[in-house]
Amino acid sequence: MLLRMIAASSCLFMSAALMAAGSVRVGTFNIRYANDGDGENAWRHRRAIVCGILGEGDFWGLQEALPSQIEEIKAARPEYGVVARTREADPAKGEACPILYRGDRWTLDPAEQGTFWLSETPEVAGSKSWDSSLPRIATFGRFIAKDGGRGVYVFNAHLDHKGPQARLESAKLIARRIAARTHAGDPVILLGDFNCGPASDPVRALLGHDAISLRDAWRETNPAAPEQPTFNGWADACTGDRIDFILVGGALDTESAAIDAAKRDGRWPSDLAFVRAEFVWKR
Repeated sequence: MLLRMIAASSCLFMSAALMAAGSVRVGTFNIRYANDGDGENAWRHRRAIVCGILGEGDFWGLQEALPSQIEEIKAARPEYGVVARTREADPAKGEACPILYRGDRWTLDPAEQGTFWLSETPEVAGSKSWDSSLPRIATFGRFIAKDGGRGVYVFNAHLDHKGPQARLESAKLIARRIAARTHAGDPVILLGDFNCGPASDPVRALLGHDAISLRDAWRETNPAAPEQPTFNGWADACTGDRIDFILVGGALDTESAAIDAAKRDGRWPSDLAFVRAEFVWKR
């Protein structure tokens, strides 16, 4: 059943890829960690749906992905390369913020990739600071297009769900890391579950950082739309703030951006909606 669903999705997504060969298509998706306590919403019931969704796009930033889930996704979607490191001191344990990238379209720059901890000691594995409840991370990579050699940085982060100071300081740290990237002329895409809304201090810190000039892709293409929440908590509908974001800066124009909060066959793919965006290179 899983293979049939993925094969059907791949046919549709391949056509889209051929039609949009000059674009950069990305998504951010908190897939919810594999927790048997979720009962009918446990990962084993959602795996095929998630893997089908992941068939479309150049890059995906996932959050809450356990090593076992990453391996299952890699097996189901071999067209993607993966950059990933878990947040714990032991790399075999805990959640990761993996970046999936289409290997037929992009080459990973081996000198420009990695994971840093959202703490006062970003290079110390498993570290946490401020009022963070857990170790939190950001994973990044520089990717070079095979059809012209243009480079783009992709960052993927998951901010703390409890600590407001930790979220703000983490956002500032991510902004500094983006500003300090080696190839400063390359555009940058920041994906993530920020656990706070568009008017929050962390999001304001990212959008207001002059050195990186990030834009909110969803708001940029939906300027008059009311805010749309992304957390469903397995309930009937999403409620609260929009906490999942795609931010972009540099030589990419936003063609479209959308929040997908639809069930599949009566089931939520995750307890959070995913967000997609399509960019084109500035002329």
